[in-house]
Amino acid sequence: MNVIKNVVNFLFEMGKLEYTPRSGWQYLGIRDPESVGEHTAGSAQIAFVLAMMEGHKNPCHCATLALWHDADEVRTLDQNRVSKCYNKTSHEQAMRDQVFGLGNVGDGVTIVRNEFEEGKTKGSIIAQDADVLQMIRKARELVVRGYHDAQEWIDSGIPRLQTKSAKLLAEEIRTADPNAWWKSFKSRTSFADTVGL
Repeated sequence: MNVIKNVVNFLFEMGKLEYTPRSGWQYLGIRDPESVGEHTAGSAQIAFVLAMMEGHKNPCHCATLALWHDADEVRTLDQNRVSKCYNKTSHEQAMRDQVFGLGNVGDGVTIVRNEFEEGKTKGSIIAQDADVLQMIRKARELVVRGYHDAQEWIDSGIPRLQTKSAKLLAEEIRTADPNAWWKSFKSRTSFADTVGL
């Protein structure tokens, strides 16, 4: 068995996450929803931020947990709450098949995926909150863009949060303007003056 060849194939497989759509947003009539790859990247960024806010000793580990949590969806696709009622595909089996023949790379992916799924460590709780918080952030963007039914994702997501920092961020996101960060820039010149360029 050629581990290097298997790892290369695995990397190409993971690249397909950028083409795998998040399926729940399609119920809102969104023709081009975010991909699973976009979702996991956002989740990993949020996990790092949450870990810092929570005083976790290893924010990079929390980000890693979030980064790998949906890797199997290349094979199983993103299953929303409706499709889960009908599709009994085993995410665990898909993950085992994905990492077979990858040597210690597969062992590492399995370890972080299992830690995330079990949700017993502080890091996994932070990563799970980041997963939900990323969904809440995206839902707020969609509400502001006119997809008002996305509010349900916000309302159902907030009670699932476990950490104090995630709850505080979610409450702020609930009414935030997703464009406020760039609206504060008056012009490129004034921004340059502000930062001393």
